[in-house]
Amino acid sequence: MSEQYDLLVRGGTLIDGTGAPRSVGDVGVVGGKIAALGDVKGSAKREIDASGCVVAPGFIDIHTHYDAQVMWDRMLTISPWHGVTSVVVGNCGFGIAPTREIHRELILRTLENVEGMSFAALQAGVGDDWGFESFPEYLNAVENQGTAINFAALLGHTPLRLFVMGEEATEREATDAEVAQMQVLAREALAAGAIGFATSKSPTHVGYAGRPVPSREASYEEILALASCLGEFDHGVMQATVGPGLFFEQFGEIAGLTNTPVSWTALLAGMAGPGSHRGFLEASEKLTGQGLEVYPQVTCRPLNFEFQFSAPFPFESLPFFKQVSQSDHEGKKRIYADEAFRAEFRNKQPGGITGNWEDSVVSECPQDPSINERNIAELAAERGVDPADLVLDLALESDLKARFRMAIFNTDEEAVAELLNHPGVILGLSDAGAHASQLCDACFSTHLLSHWTREKEVLDLEQAVSLLTSRSADVFGIRDRGRLEVGLAADLAVFDPDTVGCSKLRRVNDLPGGGDRLIADAVGMRAVVVNGETVRFDDADAIDPEGEMPGRVLRKGRAD
Repeated sequence: MSEQYDLLVRGGTLIDGTGAPRSVGDVGVVGGKIAALGDVKGSAKREIDASGCVVAPGFIDIHTHYDAQVMWDRMLTISPWHGVTSVVVGNCGFGIAPTREIHRELILRTLENVEGMSFAALQAGVGDDWGFESFPEYLNAVENQGTAINFAALLGHTPLRLFVMGEEATEREATDAEVAQMQVLAREALAAGAIGFATSKSPTHVGYAGRPVPSREASYEEILALASCLGEFDHGVMQATVGPGLFFEQFGEIAGLTNTPVSWTALLAGMAGPGSHRGFLEASEKLTGQGLEVYPQVTCRPLNFEFQFSAPFPFESLPFFKQVSQSDHEGKKRIYADEAFRAEFRNKQPGGITGNWEDSVVSECPQDPSINERNIAELAAERGVDPADLVLDLALESDLKARFRMAIFNTDEEAVAELLNHPGVILGLSDAGAHASQLCDACFSTHLLSHWTREKEVLDLEQAVSLLTSRSADVFGIRDRGRLEVGLAADLAVFDPDTVGCSKLRRVNDLPGGGDRLIADAVGMRAVVVNGETVRFDDADAIDPEGEMPGRVLRKGRAD
C-alpha cells in the first residue's frame, strides 16, 4: 500500500497555538499542509518520533531586519535554529526596496548606522548588481532565490522616501506631488504582496553621517496619506516605531480611518521610569476599548547593547554625538580625546536609551582582559575617575576596539512578567538580522519557553505557544499558518519542554568579508518543519544550504 502521508509526526503533545488545552496525538502532512491531527492511522514517506516533545505551530517572528541578509543567507540564520518558521522584514520603516541604483550605497550606509550592520559586510553580501529596484522586483528576487523559512515584507518608509526624494529625504518634508508619488508606489507594493507599511519617528534612529533617517522628516500628514493606502486592500498592517508626533493619538486615528491593525515598537519595562509600563498599557486599553486595533510589541529579553565607540549606537541620539556620527575613525578618536566633549559626556543625564553606568560592564578589553565583565561604575570608582572618562580612555587605548555592554530596558522581571501576561500585547522586537555585533535576540522564542515558561512559570506552555504563533499571525494578517489546523501550512516546531532553551551569546565571524556578529545556539529543538519539509533536526540543519528551499514568500500574508 502506498504511503498516505508525506510526513507523520508521531506521539507528541499537540499545542495548537490557540491557547486551547494540549492533547497527545499525531500530525499528518500532505503537500506541505496539515492533513490530519490526532490518532492518525496510516504510513508516511518520512516520520518524526515526537515522544516526550511538544508539537506546536512554527513560530512567527514579526520584527526582523533580514531585508539585506536574505540576499546572501538563504537559511536566514539564526532564526530557524530557535523554531522560527516565518519572519517579517521591513520593520521600523527600513529596507532595501525600492532603491534606485544611485542610492544603493546610501541605503546601505543608513542600515550600517541605524541598524548596527557592517557596511563592508552589507556591500560584500548584496554585491554590486542587486537585480531589483522596485519593491515588487525585490519580492520576486527573494522568491526566485528561495529561503529556508517563510518571508513576509513590510514596505519601509525610509527607502520609499529616498526613492522619491533622493538625499533631500533626510532634510525636509515631502511636497504634495512627492506624497502622491509615494502613494502610487505604496499601492504597487501592497498589490505585489507587501504585508503592510512601516515607519519610524524615533530620535534614536540616526542614519548616515548623523542625519535623521528619512522617515523622521516626514509630516504626520504624509504618514497618514501612506497608511491610508492600507484601507484600499483586504490585507495589511502598519508597524511603527514611536517618536515625537507619532504615538497613541495618531495610531488610534490611523487604525480607525483605515480599519487596519497598528503595531508599535516597543513597550518595554522601565522605558519611562519604574512602573511606567502600566500607564502605556492603560492608554492602549482605551484604544482597544473603542474597537481600535492598536497593539504594543513587547519582548521577553532584557534590551542589552554591546557596542564599541567606533559605532556608539546607544548615544547617537544625543545632540552632541552628531559630530561623532559624521566623523571617520580617526575623527572619532580626536573627539573622544577632546576635553570639552568629555565634559559634556560626563554631564549627560543618564537614563532611557543612553542607559546608566551602574547597569553597564566592560565586555571585552583587548589591552587588559582582567577587567572583562567588570561593572563600569565600580571600576571607575576604584580608579577614582568618572565612568565617562573611563570608557573613553579604554576605547582610545584600544583604537576603539574595546566593547561595552549596557542594559537599557526590560531588566525588571516583575514588570516584564506583567507585560507578557497582558492580553493586548504581541511578542516582537527580536531585531533578528540587525545590530549583529551589538545584540542577538533572535533566540527570543527558546528564551520564552525556557526562562518564562519552564523556570519562572510566568506563562504556561499554551500561553507561550499562542504568543509565538497565532497571536502574531492574527495581528499581522498571516492567514495560512500560526495554528495546528487541518488545511493550514505544515509549519511545525517540535521541542522538548524539559530542555528547550538558548545558549549564552557567542561572537562569530561568518558575515560576508569575515564580519562579526553575536549568535545564540538552540537546545532541545527536536525538529523544525517548514511547509512539510524538515529544515532542522536535533539542533542541526537538515537541508542543503545550496539546495532547494521550502520557504515561501508570504504575499499579502499567505503563500498561495
